[in-house]
Amino acid sequence: MMRSLFSGVSGLQNHQTRMDVIGNNIANINTTGFKRNRVNFQDMLYQQLQGAARPTEDLGGVNPKEVGLGMSVASIDTLHIQGALQTTANPTDLAITGQGFFVLDDRGTQLFTRAGAFSIDSDGIMVNPANGMKVMGWMAREIEGYTILDNSRPVEELVIPVGGKDPAKATTLVNFACNLDKRTPELGEDPTLAQIVEGTWTASQKIYDSFGDVHILQVEFTRVPGTANSWNANVTVDPQNELPTNATIGLGEEAPEAGGPTTFIVNFSNNGTLLSAEDGAGNVSGASGRVQMFVAFDVQTAAPNEDGTPVRQEFTLNLGNVGGFTNSITQYAEASSSKAVEQDGRTMGYLDNFKIDQSGVITGIYSNGTTRSIGQVAMASFPNQGGLEKAGDNTYRVSNNSGLANIGPSGIAGKGKINAGMLEMSNVDMADQFVDMIVTQRGFQANSRTIQTADQLLQELLTLKR
Repeated sequence: MMRSLFSGVSGLQNHQTRMDVIGNNIANINTTGFKRNRVNFQDMLYQQLQGAARPTEDLGGVNPKEVGLGMSVASIDTLHIQGALQTTANPTDLAITGQGFFVLDDRGTQLFTRAGAFSIDSDGIMVNPANGMKVMGWMAREIEGYTILDNSRPVEELVIPVGGKDPAKATTLVNFACNLDKRTPELGEDPTLAQIVEGTWTASQKIYDSFGDVHILQVEFTRVPGTANSWNANVTVDPQNELPTNATIGLGEEAPEAGGPTTFIVNFSNNGTLLSAEDGAGNVSGASGRVQMFVAFDVQTAAPNEDGTPVRQEFTLNLGNVGGFTNSITQYAEASSSKAVEQDGRTMGYLDNFKIDQSGVITGIYSNGTTRSIGQVAMASFPNQGGLEKAGDNTYRVSNNSGLANIGPSGIAGKGKINAGMLEMSNVDMADQFVDMIVTQRGFQANSRTIQTADQLLQELLTLKR
């Protein structure tokens, strides 16, 4: 009878533990990124009244006689099941579909979370606004003019400088991929104004100096008289300016100095594709590969050099590849067009907005029309995510049984995808918890009846002497 009392007590205690877990699950039914817990029971020790006996020639075997001493909690598991996604339209709200966790820094300690309700603090650092923990990732770096995201480096805090400046960049490359109409008439001797207008195609493109000032690159194309596939091109920069910019062009490794050639000839094959180019000094491009001209002009708004000469800016004029037509200048019997003319310079701008894609890359959108990668949000995965310890504040920490964190970009090594403008809801199912609550309540009641019945038996024993 005493054994049944203590078995009932163990049942009461452990069903109370199960009720505590259910209560915590229900309390967090609307907690962002919460993962519910589940309690598993197991039977406890057994008192053996009689051991087992093996069969003999005369008798069969005898099973052991054992009396159980109650039950205990086998485990309290965290169920990392995907929660539903809720749209918020807030660009710093992030949700994960699939496995993985966001990486947070708590004063030098790495913690992990599925709750992506992040924001930007006054320093532009991406943080969890509830506790100030910093969101970790990799910041982009500028290397030789290229923006590089190196996620092989250790993680660092992410800074999104909304309102920060994007410096002006001088134009270094202009790509020409226009078409020159094969049907354009040649200019004869002493042409009229109408003939000049009809026989000249002018392609214009904005370019920028190091201050971000706008200049106009103008290239005027006219047919070379007596040829079928050759065009003269005259290059000027800011032709409307009062002060001349002394633009020059050449095929060498750098453009001629002021006063040098301002024209070149572009030749096409009978297929309408680029064949070669020849500058004003008689230099001819190669028979294959890319055809590039080098242009220089005076920047009149810049302070003169120490010797008093104007500052000259150089850039490359790319005509395309020999034999190419997709990203090359061409000659077809279609209207002349300069739709595919682009350059890499820009004026100064401010970071107006940003967006985060599925790989966690943060792209800044600037007022000068440029976009540039700012950083990338890191994700962590574990060999046994069920082994993580809950650290409060919707966070987890590494335990002895979770394995080490594998930190990297999303979508790699089993990591899920990042969804911006969404939050992952709790994976607690209310109907499941209520049913579990009923089962737990009945189990608690049944164990209390065991104690009550054992008490009545003891009472009967005490009344035997009366």
